[in-house]
Amino acid sequence: MTDNNRKQLIFDTFDNKETERVPVGFWFHFVFDDAQFRGLEDRSVLDRVMDGHKEFYDAFNPDFVKIMSDGFFGHPSLLEKKIEQADDLYNVKAVGPDHPWITEQVKTVKRIKESFNGEVATFYNIFSPANYIRIAFEAWDKEPEKFPRFFEEAPEALAYAANEIAKDIALLSRKVIEEAGADGIYLSVQNVQSSAATKEAYQSYIAPSELDVLAAANAASDYNILHICGYQHYQNDLSFYQDYEAKAYNWAVHTEKVSLKEGKEFFGNKAVIGGFDNNSGTLLDSGDKADIAQFTADIIQTTGDTGVIIGADCTVDPAIELDRLELVRQTAAGISGKNRRQTTSLHN
Repeated sequence: MTDNNRKQLIFDTFDNKETERVPVGFWFHFVFDDAQFRGLEDRSVLDRVMDGHKEFYDAFNPDFVKIMSDGFFGHPSLLEKKIEQADDLYNVKAVGPDHPWITEQVKTVKRIKESFNGEVATFYNIFSPANYIRIAFEAWDKEPEKFPRFFEEAPEALAYAANEIAKDIALLSRKVIEEAGADGIYLSVQNVQSSAATKEAYQSYIAPSELDVLAAANAASDYNILHICGYQHYQNDLSFYQDYEAKAYNWAVHTEKVSLKEGKEFFGNKAVIGGFDNNSGTLLDSGDKADIAQFTADIIQTTGDTGVIIGADCTVDPAIELDRLELVRQTAAGISGKNRRQTTSLHN
Protein backbone atom coordinates (compact mmCIF):
# COMPACT_ATOMS: atom_id res chain seq x y z
CA MET A 1 0.00 0.00 0.00
CA THR A 2 1.44 3.39 -0.97
CA ASP A 3 1.86 6.16 1.58
CA ASN A 4 -0.90 8.29 0.08
CA ASN A 5 -3.17 5.27 0.12
CA ARG A 6 -2.32 4.63 3.78
CA LYS A 7 -3.50 8.10 4.75
CA GLN A 8 -6.56 7.78 2.55
CA LEU A 9 -7.30 4.39 4.11
CA ILE A 10 -7.78 6.09 7.48
CA PHE A 11 -9.81 9.02 6.15
CA ASP A 12 -12.04 6.68 4.15
CA THR A 13 -12.51 4.46 7.20
CA PHE A 14 -13.48 7.49 9.27
CA ASP A 15 -15.93 8.44 6.53
CA ASN A 16 -17.47 4.93 6.54
CA LYS A 17 -16.39 4.33 2.96
CA GLU A 18 -15.51 0.96 1.47
CA THR A 19 -11.78 0.33 1.90
CA GLU A 20 -9.12 -2.10 0.73
CA ARG A 21 -8.78 -3.52 4.24
CA VAL A 22 -9.62 -2.86 7.88
CA PRO A 23 -6.80 -0.73 9.36
CA VAL A 24 -5.18 -1.35 12.73
CA GLY A 25 -4.07 1.15 15.36
CA PHE A 26 -2.23 0.67 18.67
CA TRP A 27 -0.24 3.11 20.81
CA PHE A 28 1.67 3.31 24.07
CA HIS A 29 3.44 5.79 26.34
CA PHE A 30 7.13 6.58 26.01
CA VAL A 31 7.81 8.04 29.49
CA PHE A 32 6.20 7.30 32.83
CA ASP A 33 5.42 8.59 36.31
CA ASP A 34 6.67 12.13 37.07
CA ALA A 35 8.39 12.36 33.68
CA GLN A 36 4.93 12.62 32.11
CA PHE A 37 4.67 16.05 33.76
CA ARG A 38 8.25 17.29 33.32
CA GLY A 39 8.63 17.93 29.60
CA LEU A 40 9.16 21.68 30.02
CA GLU A 41 11.83 21.45 32.72
CA ASP A 42 13.70 18.40 31.44
CA ARG A 43 14.50 18.45 27.74
CA SER A 44 15.59 14.81 27.83
CA VAL A 45 11.96 13.83 28.48
CA LEU A 46 10.83 15.34 25.19
CA ASP A 47 13.82 13.83 23.40
CA ARG A 48 12.77 10.39 24.65
CA VAL A 49 9.20 11.00 23.56
CA MET A 50 10.21 12.13 20.07
CA ASP A 51 12.72 9.30 19.67
CA GLY A 52 10.15 6.80 20.91
CA HIS A 53 7.61 7.81 18.30
CA LYS A 54 10.17 7.55 15.52
CA GLU A 55 11.48 4.18 16.68
CA PHE A 56 7.96 2.77 16.87
CA TYR A 57 7.15 4.17 13.45
CA ASP A 58 10.26 2.67 11.87
CA ALA A 59 9.72 -0.69 13.56
CA PHE A 60 5.99 -1.09 12.93
CA ASN A 61 5.07 1.18 10.01
CA PRO A 62 1.66 1.87 11.59
CA ASP A 63 -1.50 2.61 9.64
CA PHE A 64 -1.77 5.90 11.57
CA VAL A 65 -0.11 7.45 14.60
CA LYS A 66 -1.65 8.69 17.81
CA ILE A 67 0.95 11.25 18.93
CA MET A 68 1.24 11.02 22.69
CA SER A 69 1.30 14.11 24.91
CA ASP A 70 3.85 12.54 27.25
CA GLY A 71 5.75 15.22 29.15
CA PHE A 72 2.81 17.64 29.10
CA PHE A 73 0.31 15.90 31.39
CA GLY A 74 0.23 18.76 33.90
CA HIS A 75 -1.54 22.01 33.14
CA PRO A 76 0.81 24.65 34.66
CA SER A 77 -1.90 26.23 36.77
CA LEU A 78 -2.48 22.90 38.51
CA LEU A 79 1.19 22.30 39.29
CA GLU A 80 2.33 25.74 40.47
CA LYS A 81 0.66 25.42 43.85
CA LYS A 82 -0.91 22.31 45.31
CA ILE A 83 -4.67 22.41 45.44
CA GLU A 84 -5.51 21.44 49.00
CA GLN A 85 -9.21 22.27 49.12
CA ALA A 86 -11.98 22.79 46.63
CA ASP A 87 -11.89 26.59 46.88
CA ASP A 88 -8.30 26.49 45.63
CA LEU A 89 -9.71 25.51 42.24
CA TYR A 90 -10.78 29.13 41.78
CA ASN A 91 -7.07 29.99 41.51
CA VAL A 92 -6.75 27.92 38.34
CA LYS A 93 -6.28 30.19 35.32
CA ALA A 94 -5.71 29.72 31.60
CA VAL A 95 -2.06 30.33 30.67
CA GLY A 96 -2.73 31.70 27.19
CA PRO A 97 -1.24 31.18 23.71
CA ASP A 98 2.30 32.34 24.46
CA HIS A 99 2.98 30.06 27.42
CA PRO A 100 5.65 27.40 26.78
CA TRP A 101 3.17 24.70 27.77
CA ILE A 102 1.25 25.61 24.62
CA THR A 103 4.08 26.60 22.28
CA GLU A 104 6.33 23.65 23.11
CA GLN A 105 3.55 21.14 22.56
CA VAL A 106 2.92 22.60 19.13
CA LYS A 107 6.64 22.43 18.31
CA THR A 108 6.90 18.87 19.60
CA VAL A 109 3.90 17.65 17.62
CA LYS A 110 5.29 19.32 14.49
CA ARG A 111 8.68 17.66 14.90
CA ILE A 112 7.17 14.24 15.56
CA LYS A 113 4.83 14.55 12.59
CA GLU A 114 7.66 15.67 10.30
CA SER A 115 9.65 12.56 11.26
CA PHE A 116 6.97 10.50 9.46
CA ASN A 117 7.49 12.44 6.19
CA GLY A 118 3.77 12.98 5.71
CA GLU A 119 3.24 9.26 5.20
CA VAL A 120 0.47 8.63 7.74
CA ALA A 121 -2.45 10.37 9.38
CA THR A 122 -1.66 11.70 12.86
CA PHE A 123 -3.89 12.49 15.84
CA TYR A 124 -2.67 14.28 18.97
CA ASN A 125 -3.62 13.07 22.42
CA ILE A 126 -5.58 15.77 24.27
CA PHE A 127 -7.09 15.23 27.69
CA SER A 128 -10.40 16.85 28.48
CA PRO A 129 -10.10 19.79 30.90
CA ALA A 130 -11.54 17.76 33.78
CA ASN A 131 -9.12 14.94 32.99
CA TYR A 132 -6.15 17.30 33.40
CA ILE A 133 -7.45 18.05 36.89
CA ARG A 134 -8.03 14.38 37.69
CA ILE A 135 -4.61 13.33 36.38
CA ALA A 136 -2.86 16.06 38.39
CA PHE A 137 -4.56 14.87 41.56
CA GLU A 138 -4.01 11.18 40.88
CA ALA A 139 -0.55 11.03 39.34
CA TRP A 140 1.18 14.21 40.57
CA ASP A 141 -0.37 14.83 44.00
CA LYS A 142 -0.86 11.07 44.54
CA GLU A 143 -4.33 11.76 46.00
CA PRO A 144 -6.76 9.91 43.71
CA GLU A 145 -9.74 10.41 46.02
CA LYS A 146 -9.50 14.19 45.72
CA PHE A 147 -11.13 14.55 42.30
CA PRO A 148 -14.40 12.71 43.07
CA ARG A 149 -14.47 14.31 46.54
CA PHE A 150 -14.23 17.82 45.12
CA PHE A 151 -16.94 16.99 42.60
CA GLU A 152 -19.19 15.94 45.47
CA GLU A 153 -18.29 18.91 47.71
CA ALA A 154 -18.01 21.78 45.26
CA PRO A 155 -18.90 20.94 41.67
CA GLU A 156 -19.08 24.65 40.78
CA ALA A 157 -15.41 25.09 41.74
CA LEU A 158 -14.43 22.08 39.65
CA ALA A 159 -16.45 23.43 36.74
CA TYR A 160 -14.75 26.82 37.07
CA ALA A 161 -11.28 25.27 36.86
CA ALA A 162 -12.28 23.02 33.97
CA ASN A 163 -13.67 25.96 32.02
CA GLU A 164 -10.45 27.94 32.55
CA ILE A 165 -8.32 25.03 31.38
CA ALA A 166 -10.66 24.54 28.42
CA LYS A 167 -9.58 27.93 27.06
CA ASP A 168 -6.04 26.60 26.71
CA ILE A 169 -7.04 23.13 25.49
CA ALA A 170 -9.33 24.53 22.80
CA LEU A 171 -6.50 26.80 21.66
CA LEU A 172 -3.98 23.94 21.78
CA SER A 173 -6.29 21.67 19.78
CA ARG A 174 -6.62 24.25 17.04
CA LYS A 175 -2.88 24.98 16.97
CA VAL A 176 -1.71 21.36 16.75
CA ILE A 177 -3.99 20.93 13.74
CA GLU A 178 -3.49 24.25 11.97
CA GLU A 179 0.15 24.95 12.87
CA ALA A 180 1.72 21.58 13.70
CA GLY A 181 -0.13 19.74 10.94
CA ALA A 182 -1.86 16.99 12.93
CA ASP A 183 -4.91 15.63 11.16
CA GLY A 184 -7.01 15.82 14.29
CA ILE A 185 -7.04 15.25 18.02
CA TYR A 186 -7.74 12.21 20.17
CA LEU A 187 -9.83 13.70 23.00
CA SER A 188 -9.82 11.65 26.19
CA VAL A 189 -12.88 11.98 28.42
CA GLN A 190 -14.01 10.02 31.45
CA ASN A 191 -16.94 9.85 33.85
CA VAL A 192 -16.29 11.18 37.34
CA GLN A 193 -15.92 8.05 39.44
CA SER A 194 -18.59 9.05 41.96
CA SER A 195 -22.24 8.19 42.43
CA ALA A 196 -22.86 11.94 42.66
CA ALA A 197 -21.80 12.31 39.02
CA THR A 198 -25.18 11.61 37.48
CA LYS A 199 -25.66 12.35 33.81
CA GLU A 200 -27.45 15.58 34.72
CA ALA A 201 -24.62 16.67 37.03
CA TYR A 202 -21.99 15.75 34.44
CA GLN A 203 -23.78 17.76 31.77
CA SER A 204 -23.95 20.75 34.11
CA TYR A 205 -20.40 20.81 35.45
CA ILE A 206 -18.09 18.80 33.16
CA ALA A 207 -19.57 18.59 29.65
CA PRO A 208 -19.44 22.34 28.80
CA SER A 209 -15.63 22.44 29.01
CA GLU A 210 -15.33 19.26 26.93
CA LEU A 211 -17.72 20.46 24.28
CA ASP A 212 -15.80 23.74 23.98
CA VAL A 213 -12.63 21.79 23.19
CA LEU A 214 -14.40 19.48 20.78
CA ALA A 215 -15.99 22.42 18.97
CA ALA A 216 -12.59 24.06 18.50
CA ALA A 217 -11.09 20.83 17.16
CA ASN A 218 -14.05 20.20 14.85
CA ALA A 219 -13.74 23.73 13.47
CA ALA A 220 -10.13 22.97 12.51
CA SER A 221 -10.52 19.37 11.28
CA ASP A 222 -13.21 16.94 10.21
CA TYR A 223 -11.23 14.01 11.66
CA ASN A 224 -11.26 13.99 15.46
CA ILE A 225 -11.48 10.95 17.73
CA LEU A 226 -13.38 10.76 21.02
CA HIS A 227 -11.78 8.37 23.52
CA ILE A 228 -13.95 7.38 26.48
CA CYS A 229 -11.20 6.27 28.82
CA GLY A 230 -11.61 3.08 30.82
CA TYR A 231 -7.93 2.90 31.83
CA GLN A 232 -7.44 0.77 34.96
CA HIS A 233 -11.04 -0.41 34.48
CA TYR A 234 -12.65 2.93 35.33
CA GLN A 235 -16.34 2.63 34.47
CA ASN A 236 -18.08 4.96 32.04
CA ASP A 237 -21.69 5.43 31.01
CA LEU A 238 -21.35 5.87 27.25
CA SER A 239 -24.67 7.70 27.07
CA PHE A 240 -22.97 10.76 28.59
CA TYR A 241 -21.16 11.15 25.25
CA GLN A 242 -23.74 10.02 22.72
CA ASP A 243 -24.22 13.59 21.49
CA TYR A 244 -20.52 14.47 21.41
CA GLU A 245 -19.71 15.14 17.76
CA ALA A 246 -16.61 13.26 16.61
CA LYS A 247 -15.56 11.34 13.53
CA ALA A 248 -14.61 8.15 15.38
CA TYR A 249 -15.17 6.70 18.85
CA ASN A 250 -12.95 4.53 21.05
CA TRP A 251 -14.02 3.11 24.41
CA ALA A 252 -13.19 0.24 26.75
CA VAL A 253 -15.11 -2.61 25.13
CA HIS A 254 -14.03 -5.05 27.83
CA THR A 255 -14.77 -2.79 30.81
CA GLU A 256 -18.04 -1.33 29.59
CA LYS A 257 -19.21 -4.64 28.03
CA VAL A 258 -20.26 -2.76 24.89
CA SER A 259 -19.00 -4.43 21.72
CA LEU A 260 -17.72 -2.56 18.69
CA LYS A 261 -20.89 -3.51 16.84
CA GLU A 262 -23.12 -2.25 19.66
CA GLY A 263 -21.09 0.93 20.03
CA LYS A 264 -21.15 1.62 16.32
CA GLU A 265 -24.94 1.46 16.39
CA PHE A 266 -25.07 3.53 19.59
CA PHE A 267 -22.97 6.33 18.08
CA GLY A 268 -25.06 6.59 14.93
CA ASN A 269 -22.93 4.29 12.76
CA LYS A 270 -19.89 6.52 13.12
CA ALA A 271 -16.45 4.93 12.78
CA VAL A 272 -15.20 2.95 15.78
CA ILE A 273 -11.75 1.97 17.07
CA GLY A 274 -10.85 -0.90 19.40
CA GLY A 275 -11.77 -4.47 20.13
CA PHE A 276 -8.86 -5.81 22.22
CA ASP A 277 -8.31 -5.50 25.97
CA ASN A 278 -5.25 -3.29 26.48
CA ASN A 279 -4.19 -4.64 29.87
CA SER A 280 -1.09 -6.74 30.53
CA GLY A 281 -1.71 -10.45 30.74
CA THR A 282 -4.71 -10.37 28.41
CA LEU A 283 -5.08 -11.96 24.96
CA LEU A 284 -3.24 -9.34 22.92
CA ASP A 285 -0.35 -9.15 25.37
CA SER A 286 0.25 -12.81 26.18
CA GLY A 287 -2.42 -15.01 24.64
CA ASP A 288 -1.95 -17.70 22.04
CA LYS A 289 -1.33 -16.23 18.61
CA ALA A 290 -3.93 -18.42 16.98
CA ASP A 291 -6.46 -17.01 19.43
CA ILE A 292 -5.39 -13.45 18.58
CA ALA A 293 -5.96 -14.14 14.90
CA GLN A 294 -9.34 -15.74 15.61
CA PHE A 295 -10.41 -12.84 17.83
CA THR A 296 -9.46 -10.40 15.06
CA ALA A 297 -11.53 -12.37 12.57
CA ASP A 298 -14.45 -12.48 15.00
CA ILE A 299 -14.40 -8.68 15.36
CA ILE A 300 -14.65 -8.23 11.61
CA GLN A 301 -17.26 -10.92 11.17
CA THR A 302 -19.41 -9.38 13.93
CA THR A 303 -18.88 -5.67 13.26
CA GLY A 304 -18.26 -5.63 9.52
CA ASP A 305 -15.35 -4.09 7.66
CA THR A 306 -16.64 -0.56 7.03
CA GLY A 307 -15.89 2.25 9.46
CA VAL A 308 -13.89 -0.05 11.74
CA ILE A 309 -10.30 0.24 13.00
CA ILE A 310 -9.07 -2.65 15.12
CA GLY A 311 -7.18 -1.48 18.19
CA ALA A 312 -7.43 -1.69 21.95
CA ASP A 313 -9.52 -0.25 24.77
CA CYS A 314 -6.71 2.17 25.64
CA THR A 315 -2.91 2.47 25.64
CA VAL A 316 -1.10 -0.87 25.46
CA ASP A 317 1.98 -1.97 27.37
CA PRO A 318 5.12 -0.81 25.52
CA ALA A 319 6.73 -4.15 26.31
CA ILE A 320 4.28 -5.91 23.99
CA GLU A 321 5.86 -7.77 21.08
CA LEU A 322 5.22 -5.87 17.86
CA ASP A 323 4.74 -9.10 15.94
CA ARG A 324 1.52 -9.58 17.92
CA LEU A 325 0.22 -6.26 16.63
CA GLU A 326 1.38 -7.16 13.13
CA LEU A 327 -0.52 -10.45 13.39
CA VAL A 328 -3.71 -8.47 14.00
CA ARG A 329 -3.02 -6.31 10.96
CA GLN A 330 -2.17 -9.21 8.65
CA THR A 331 -5.20 -11.19 9.79
CA ALA A 332 -7.48 -8.22 9.21
CA ALA A 333 -5.93 -7.55 5.81
CA GLY A 334 -6.53 -11.12 4.73
CA ILE A 335 -10.24 -11.22 5.46
CA SER A 336 -11.53 -7.67 5.06
CA GLY A 337 -12.21 -5.12 2.39
CA LYS A 338 -11.12 -6.06 -1.10
CA ASN A 339 -9.84 -9.48 -0.01
CA ARG A 340 -13.13 -10.38 1.65
CA ARG A 341 -15.10 -9.29 -1.40
CA GLN A 342 -12.85 -11.32 -3.69
CA THR A 343 -13.22 -14.39 -1.47
CA THR A 344 -16.99 -13.95 -1.31
CA SER A 345 -17.22 -13.62 -5.07
CA LEU A 346 -15.18 -16.82 -5.56
CA HIS A 347 -17.63 -18.74 -3.39
CA ASN A 348 -20.70 -17.42 -5.22
